[in-house]
Amino acid sequence: MLTFLLWLLVFVLCWPLALLALVLYPLVWLLLLPFRLLGIAVEGVFAFLKAVLMLPARLLGART
Repeated sequence: MLTFLLWLLVFVLCWPLALLALVLYPLVWLLLLPFRLLGIAVEGVFAFLKAVLMLPARLLGART
């Protein structure tokens, strides 16, 4: 809601800039999408490596 109000304020003060931002936002989102997917993949690899490295400790220390 706050973002929308800020956009309305920019639209009132400088409408060409607001319209440019409205048009460019989806393009920037599409350009950044591969980096988000790469970040998710790297995070998954690190979680897998942590699980593999911690497995012996979990097996030896699992006395419940």
